[in-house]
Amino acid sequence: MATDFSSIPIIDIGLLLAKADDPKMAEDPGVLEVVRNLDKACTEAGFFYVKNHGISNTLLKEVRDITRRFFELPYEEKTKIKMTQATGFRGYERIGENITQGVPDMHEAIDCYREVTKGMYGDLGKVMEGYNHWPQNPPKFKVLIEEYISLCTELARKIMRGIALALGGSPGEFEGHRAGDPFWVMRLIGYPGVTNVNGTDVLKNDIGCGAHTDYGLLTLLNQDDDINALQVRNLRGEWISAPPVPGSFVCNIGDMLKIYSNGLYESTLHRVINNSTKYRVSVVFFYETNFDTAVEPLDTQKTRINGNNKFERAVYGEHLVRKVLTNFVEE
Repeated sequence: MATDFSSIPIIDIGLLLAKADDPKMAEDPGVLEVVRNLDKACTEAGFFYVKNHGISNTLLKEVRDITRRFFELPYEEKTKIKMTQATGFRGYERIGENITQGVPDMHEAIDCYREVTKGMYGDLGKVMEGYNHWPQNPPKFKVLIEEYISLCTELARKIMRGIALALGGSPGEFEGHRAGDPFWVMRLIGYPGVTNVNGTDVLKNDIGCGAHTDYGLLTLLNQDDDINALQVRNLRGEWISAPPVPGSFVCNIGDMLKIYSNGLYESTLHRVINNSTKYRVSVVFFYETNFDTAVEPLDTQKTRINGNNKFERAVYGEHLVRKVLTNFVEE
C-alpha cells in the first residue's frame, strides 16, 4: 500500500546476497537488517534502489552502450528483427508502436521473453511461443545480453528470498511451484530526446512510456546515469522523480507480488517522460513467476494480519498474454 513517499530509498543488499544460499540466512543479523529495509520500501513505495548487487558497473554500461548502438542504426537495419505476433511478440518495435492505455508511447524497443517452445504451456502459452530475435549488428549483441539476463535472473532470485522473509515466509517461498522455473521478460528501450523525433521539435509533455504497473514479481531497471526521466506516483497522486543512481538498479514490485502480499505491497504506477535533449536508454528486466502458476495471497502471518484474501487467484501467463495483446499496434 503506497504512502505519501517523497523519495525512493537506496538499499545496500550486499549482506543479503552473501547469505542468500545459506540455510540459516534468516538468523543472520545483517540479512535481517536488509529484510527490514526491503519490507519498508515495498510497503511505503513499491520502489527502491539496490546497490552492492554484484553486477559490475562496467557490464551495466556495456549493456546500455550496445543497446544505444543498435538504436543508432538505420530503420531498415533495425526492422530486420521486427516484432510481430508471428514472432511471439519478440523483436524490434518502432517509436509509437507500443501502446499504454490507448496512447502511443514515445520510445522504440527490443522485446525479449524467455523462449517458449511449441506446446510448452499448452493453449495458455500459444501466443508467447517463439524465439528471441537478436540483431547481427552490433556484433556480440546476443552473447552480451544473454550473459546479462543470466546474472539478472540470479540477482532477482536472491532479492526475492529477502522479500519472502519480509513477508514472514521462508526464504524459498517464491521458488518451487511459484517461481522455481521463473518466466522473464526484458525490454531494451530507447527514448528520443525532445528534439529528436523525425528531426522535428516535440512537446516536452510527450510521454516516453505512459503510467502503468509491472506484471510479475520484481523489476530490475538499468538506466542511463545522466538523464532524469522515471517518475513514480505516490498516494497523493504526486509524481516523484526516481533519478539515476550510478551503479545501482531501480527495483519495483509487480502485480503478482501485490497479490502474493495480499495488498501489503503495492505495484506502484510509474511512467517515463524524457524532457532532456539527450537520447535515453534503459534496459528493464522483469523477473516473473512460473508461467503457468496460479497466484494467490501467501498464507503467512503477515499477510493474514492484513485481513481476508483481497484478490482472486490469477494465472500469471493469462495476465501477461492479456497485457501483450493490448500493448502493441502492428503495421
